[in-house]
Amino acid sequence: MLIALTRDVSPAIGDCELTHVPRSRIDVPQARQQHRTYEECLVRLGCQLLPLPAEPSLADAVFIEDTCVVLDEVAVITRPGASSRRSETASVACVLKEYRPLHAIEPPGTIDGGDVLVHGKTIHVGLSTRTNPAAVDQLRQLLHPLGYTVNPVTIRDCLHLKSAATLVAENTLLVNRSWVDVAVFGDLHVIDVDPSEPFGANALAVSGVVLYLEAFPRTRQRLQQAGIEVLPVDLSELSKAEGGVTCCSVIFRR
Repeated sequence: MLIALTRDVSPAIGDCELTHVPRSRIDVPQARQQHRTYEECLVRLGCQLLPLPAEPSLADAVFIEDTCVVLDEVAVITRPGASSRRSETASVACVLKEYRPLHAIEPPGTIDGGDVLVHGKTIHVGLSTRTNPAAVDQLRQLLHPLGYTVNPVTIRDCLHLKSAATLVAENTLLVNRSWVDVAVFGDLHVIDVDPSEPFGANALAVSGVVLYLEAFPRTRQRLQQAGIEVLPVDLSELSKAEGGVTCCSVIFRR
């Protein structure tokens, strides 16, 4: 069974960290409704929802993906690159300890889960403003004994690796080539985002279906032309906080 760990939208989300988008007013009630619809989509795709309450003082806490990396064998609690977000991890660790042995990234390492792209036993880690080489080295030391290869990836002009590339099928990536060199992914098949939709590379594959933002219809058409089933969702308010479909959940097998 798939479990989807989520967290409700903080009333303080308007004070979120921003790096690559301008600040604009976020309608909190609408953001919460959009988030509930997102959770309903996850349930529709076969996930058992494990929702956490909002953290009133932690503006970015809805973006729960950044707090951990959950693999079949272990869970790694991250140390987010934005210092304002480091208090988000404790409550997530309390939940995950019921499902996995835990490890944690220690200073001086910093890493956001949004920079971690897992493909089988290969883990691509984006080197970003939030994730540094020290954390990549720690992750490699933790996971090498379990048979994982940790591959650092240079990204540019975007927040996270998953802003630039996500898996949309077993061996297929959706990619914005302007933000990442696709050569680092070896022989994986690549679908390019439409040039008019540079933020369109963030997609969430669940149970053979891709959950994808309504805001990028041209790229959605490319996915569908490739034979990929797409379930559109509106997260326009959370997008103002630099969020996407992968950011709002942590999905793992029980």
